[in-house]
Amino acid sequence: MPNVEPHRLALLVTAGLLAGLLLLGLSLQRGWRRAAPGARLAHWPHHALFFAVCAGTLLSLGLGWWAGARAWALLPALALLLTMPRTRPGRADHWQRALVCAAAFALGAWGAW
Repeated sequence: MPNVEPHRLALLVTAGLLAGLLLLGLSLQRGWRRAAPGARLAHWPHHALFFAVCAGTLLSLGLGWWAGARAWALLPALALLLTMPRTRPGRADHWQRALVCAAAFALGAWGAW
């Protein structure tokens, strides 16, 4: 990637982490990971990816603000991400909020690009 601005690179990396988080969450929600031996081992990468997505969103917001981009567009995504622990894994409100977070991040990344 020649000459990519730092806030755009942070957005791309965070989007990739978010995609991985959603796919791993989907596999846990659907039970694809529970039947495998050592199924509990799939939960800690999900939590680590969640914290990485939160940090990446905050970093993207900061770098975008510093670069003069419309970084405020990422604030709803960050707010929704920070409310995710209020939901219970395995219940409908957890995956529904995760999808809303992903949509808010996509719209925010488009706005901050």
